[in-house]
Amino acid sequence: MQHANQGRKFGRERGQRKAFLKSLANNLVRHESITTTEARAKEIKMLVERLVTYGKKQNVAGLRVIMRYLPKTSAYKLYHDIAPRYAERKGGYTRIIKISKPRKHDASKMAKIEFV
Repeated sequence: MQHANQGRKFGRERGQRKAFLKSLANNLVRHESITTTEARAKEIKMLVERLVTYGKKQNVAGLRVIMRYLPKTSAYKLYHDIAPRYAERKGGYTRIIKISKPRKHDASKMAKIEFV
């Protein structure tokens, strides 16, 4: 039974999956827009929006939480540049745009995730 479990596994073990999601979140913060599969986009949306909310608080504790998930340069970019943009916004900092063409080799549904 899968009652209290949430999140996708992506065919990876726990440590690999955490590293994979951190890497995707890092790329999204660095480039502010990435193209990936729909499932990956939906999964990192939860993580990145939580980090932006921590960054909006503009306190040291929030920065330290962000630095647990992102490298130093990306954490500072999120904290100093991205989070202040959304000071008045209550949520929904990212948008997922579904791409009509599936990926060529395995026909996965693709999506573009970006900051609003």
